[in-house]
Amino acid sequence: MAKENTMKIFEQKQVRTYWDEEKELWFFSVIDVIEILTGSTIPKRYWSDLKKKLAKEGSQVYDKIVRLKMQADDGKMRETDVADTETLLRIIQSIPSPKAEPFKQWLAKVGYERMQEIADPEQSLDRARENWQNLGRSEKWIQQRMSGQETRNKLTDYWKKNDVEKSDEFAFLTNIIHQEWSGISVKQHKNLKGLKTQNLRDHMSEAELIFTALAELSTRQIAEADKAKGVQQNSVAGKKGGKIAKNARLALEQKTGKKVITADNFLPVSVDKKKLKK
Repeated sequence: MAKENTMKIFEQKQVRTYWDEEKELWFFSVIDVIEILTGSTIPKRYWSDLKKKLAKEGSQVYDKIVRLKMQADDGKMRETDVADTETLLRIIQSIPSPKAEPFKQWLAKVGYERMQEIADPEQSLDRARENWQNLGRSEKWIQQRMSGQETRNKLTDYWKKNDVEKSDEFAFLTNIIHQEWSGISVKQHKNLKGLKTQNLRDHMSEAELIFTALAELSTRQIAEADKAKGVQQNSVAGKKGGKIAKNARLALEQKTGKKVITADNFLPVSVDKKKLKK
């Protein structure tokens, strides 16, 4: 199954998704959807109870549930239940929620937009920018985030062409680079910011984005120069690239007296999280 791992936003809450290029279908994390619709603090238990209820009623919904690896709260890729749009709509019908109808409309919009993006890929960039604007990001931050993503894509493209294929290998190499330049792991950085399923980069400060991009740019250019192949050789390049960004970070911190790594985030104030200053 060819997949594209991404996040979609519904009322400022993230839903983990996969796009199956072969079947041309979206798959959505059932747990994420249930958390949004019910407001439950333990959506896994709600889903477990709902599955039992559906089974007793003779529903065949669970037979159409797929297990895919998605990024969990700890930053690792773990299997979770996902459903395509048709199956998800049937699940939603079993959940009493005032958000059910708006969510159905959102699902239709996501599907329509994907078809537009396939015909015109530039629209996906425009929508990403619009999403960040709706979440209150400044134009300066958005530009840095998009620039950093381009740098990231070039690095992962190199990995794909040089014997790095599995998602856990990508996560492993990414963590090596991050640990080297920042001094903490991706998981530790997310914990510092109070993040769970959220994308760390979407909650980075401008400085954090810049140093992440510098580390990944340096890693790719070193890997290209060394003709690195496989996880082992690319991990060496990752440490070298990360060290370049680390040295730059330390130099800046010494001059300014301020730490680059910060606990600030963009989580809504309503959940008692401090919003990062623009």
